[in-house]
Amino acid sequence: MKLLLNLIISAKKYWTWLGISILAIVGMTASQLYAPLVVRRLTDMAVNGDPRLAEEALTMGLLLFGLYMLQAIFSFCRSYWTHYAAWHFVTDMRARVYDKLQVLSMKFYHDKQTGQLMSRVINDTAGIELLIAHVVPDIIVNMVILIGVAAILFWINPLLAALTLITAPLLIAFSVVFAKKVLPMFRRAQAMLGDLNANVQDNLSGMKEIQVFNQHERESKKVLKNARDYANAILGALKWSASYGASVQFLTHISVVVVIAYGGFLVSLGSIPVADIVAFLMYLALFFPPVTALARVNEDLQTAIASAERVFEILNADADVKEHDNPVELETIKGCIRFENVSFQYIDNVGVLKDISIDIQPGEIVALVGPTGVGKTTFINLINRFYDPVVGNIYLDDHNLKEISLKSLRDSMSNVIQDVFLFNDTVFENIAYGCPTATKEQVIEAAKIARAHSFIEEFEHGYNTIIGERGVRLSGGQKQRLSIARAVLRNKPILILDEATASVDVETEKLIQEAMDDVMQNRTTIIIAHRLSTIKKADKIIVLNDGEVEDIGTHEELVSRDGLYAHLSEINMNA
Repeated sequence: MKLLLNLIISAKKYWTWLGISILAIVGMTASQLYAPLVVRRLTDMAVNGDPRLAEEALTMGLLLFGLYMLQAIFSFCRSYWTHYAAWHFVTDMRARVYDKLQVLSMKFYHDKQTGQLMSRVINDTAGIELLIAHVVPDIIVNMVILIGVAAILFWINPLLAALTLITAPLLIAFSVVFAKKVLPMFRRAQAMLGDLNANVQDNLSGMKEIQVFNQHERESKKVLKNARDYANAILGALKWSASYGASVQFLTHISVVVVIAYGGFLVSLGSIPVADIVAFLMYLALFFPPVTALARVNEDLQTAIASAERVFEILNADADVKEHDNPVELETIKGCIRFENVSFQYIDNVGVLKDISIDIQPGEIVALVGPTGVGKTTFINLINRFYDPVVGNIYLDDHNLKEISLKSLRDSMSNVIQDVFLFNDTVFENIAYGCPTATKEQVIEAAKIARAHSFIEEFEHGYNTIIGERGVRLSGGQKQRLSIARAVLRNKPILILDEATASVDVETEKLIQEAMDDVMQNRTTIIIAHRLSTIKKADKIIVLNDGEVEDIGTHEELVSRDGLYAHLSEINMNA
């Protein structure tokens, strides 16, 4: 009920259309319930030889025609406006789930598969449409019909009605047991559908690896297994649904037996008119479909609830990195960065950074070096506030990062990361991604600085060339240079280069380094590089080892100390 209440509140924007649908349901149901009373009166006149039968028959025929026309109109209104509200609501929910995924911190994604999250955005939100457009209206219309039919039957003949509806308590008990048994099964099926989506998405992303290592058969078997697991899970739930539906149908048909057997006996005694038996049978014909339909509706309800639960798991998820209640909006940024006793860990009791205290002055070029896995990229992630320190604080221009608005913080930085992500769009749009208002001239200038303009011009469509998903049509070096051009165009006071030249050859690296020397002027720059030749000009080199600061100094100072940096420098020279 709490979940359904949340959905109803979330759909407040569409209450008007749902209200129109409910009114249509009431009108449609009322016309359905009134029609058998017309036939009952006509039958009674025919049996009793009423001389007004011919005149009344025409009137009643016209009345029935009008009732059936109203049913058609109300049925259309009910169906269209519930779907109108439902699909617009689903669109809103998909946007809400996606927006929530955008603000959740990186920690949230550590144990999540992309395909699973996609399934929640697309498949599970579609389950909400089932709830609003089908389940809720069907429950309302069927319950109104059941209550209305029961009331009319008791009005016609209480004793026969009581005998006819004697199976109702048993039906209710069956429904309760069914719901408790089947909901977990539908939850499991939805989770398995997410697994199937995740597997297919992973495989599509890693298609090159599958083909290179000839793992087609292995991956086909995994997809087939996931598909079969989902099919078996959904069939297990549907088996219970089929049993429930058959039981409901059998119990409702007992009512027909009661009307025919006991009703016929009452007619023979003269205790009840034939017209009442006809009305009973017509009303039972209205009574059966809703009872049977409620079995199907119950099944749909369990599916919809399972989907809605998975959607609200995302919407109710807490972000580890939270916006301050009254965040500071940075205006003029100097670029002073200070780490104050900062410690961080991704996994409990496994420290990545340990008690780091560092001052980076405005305009300084600072390099981070050290063996793989010592926390260099984590250092960058904390500055971008993808994560918050477990212990200690980080400051930008004397403002705690936790007090700065996330937009303002990230608007102060340009990032070039090793694992470049490019969108399936044009070269121009990818370079201008961090600066949507950039002119073509500005984009070209940034590309020239990044030494990307020459190869872009060689493309048939130049800057309008579509580069494919993740830049699949480009080489590693070309991707890296587009990423650098993107950062150059962004032109922010803090520049972060995480292995910015890792995917380029020595000659291209030299060209880019010359360009970056100009770009780094008058801005705070933090560089991560394994090639120490790219950081010799740094004002300050921070040597990290086992999550701690082992040494700080210039290239010459660190080499003269014959420590870890000197060792790394020797390895680089001999490589």
